[in-house]
Amino acid sequence: MSSDAAVAHTTTEFDAPWGAGEGLHAAALLPAIEAQAEQADQTRSLDPGVVAEIKKGDLLALSATREISGLEGSVLHIAKELEAVASACGSTGWCLWNHFCVFHLYCGALGPSQRDLLASIVEAREWVCFPAGAGTRVLGTLDGDRIRLNGSAQFGSGARYGEWIGVAFGVDRGDGQVGDPPDIRFTIVRRDDPGVRVDPTWDGMGLRASATDHVHYEDATVPADRWSPWFGARADQFRRDDYAVIHPRYREDWVGLSDLWLGAQAAGLVRAALRDTCAEVRHRRAILGAKMVERASIHLNLGRAAWLLRAARASVETGCREVDERVEAGRAPTQSDYLAQMGHCTAALSACDEAMRLILRVLGGNGLRESGHFERRYRDFQAMPLHINAHQDRVSEQLGRHILGIPLEMF
Repeated sequence: MSSDAAVAHTTTEFDAPWGAGEGLHAAALLPAIEAQAEQADQTRSLDPGVVAEIKKGDLLALSATREISGLEGSVLHIAKELEAVASACGSTGWCLWNHFCVFHLYCGALGPSQRDLLASIVEAREWVCFPAGAGTRVLGTLDGDRIRLNGSAQFGSGARYGEWIGVAFGVDRGDGQVGDPPDIRFTIVRRDDPGVRVDPTWDGMGLRASATDHVHYEDATVPADRWSPWFGARADQFRRDDYAVIHPRYREDWVGLSDLWLGAQAAGLVRAALRDTCAEVRHRRAILGAKMVERASIHLNLGRAAWLLRAARASVETGCREVDERVEAGRAPTQSDYLAQMGHCTAALSACDEAMRLILRVLGGNGLRESGHFERRYRDFQAMPLHINAHQDRVSEQLGRHILGIPLEMF
């Protein structure tokens, strides 16, 4: 087999999305998502037309169960949707990822008492988010039949594009402070409600159009019965038999699902970078005119990147199948199951990180100067292993404490 034929085989193998041929809801949207990716990176905003098209279809309903008018897509299927979208545009994939994870949280936290509200969000194909990162401080004052919210929340990915915002707030004891122990609750507000303001603060080097912004609450109000206790990272509450859920799916930890789906996005970025690099090196020349496609170092590095990508996909797929089988059987997850999800993600991200570095090595200085998309994808990828949900230091420490029988810390 000639060198050209070998590279063509590799390029074809990774050219299509992971879920190609499986009826991806994102399939028809991918050309438009990819066409606006570079502009979105430069302007730090997704194309409004693309956002509108996403809301017209069924994609946003995948993480909702049929009890609330959703499509009840499997965890693995959602992973494949995100892999495809992230390969086209990292920022778009990131915002959709937040929507899927956060709506799962809405359903688990608010539960059967808010079934009609949750169903209305699904039926209207509305986008949701949840700013609650470092620096967040929101207080709620009980005011008759309303709860009055004041403060600010950070890291609200997708906030500019969505309709609903999740709020974790401490109940004000009357002096601008929370009690001891604090009474922490969870609610949701509409982005267009009076007193809710999205501040476009995201200026990160990657995922530039992800709208990971601050959200400010200035006497914003919600109905006094639209809240639930906020368990924070203590997902064991959802696993209890006496905790009512809309569907057994919502006993699964939203953070654990976010980890698996994050790994899928990383695989999408690597696949797109590998595909483009394979196409480029076939026509590139090295020093003294040597064909890059014929150099052994190119074969070694691309081959290693390819099997690392396979390993990342396999890790994510294993984790997703475990969740889907558990939900199908109606079994509540355990702490070990949650930690396994984190481990699968960390393994996938580590593999993708090495693959991206190998692709960078293949491209070299001229590749960086001449290539159109690798730099953006490389920057977008950097946010993934840094996310608190999947940060290697956090995950490794928690797993280490678990196998030693030491109680886990919340974060």
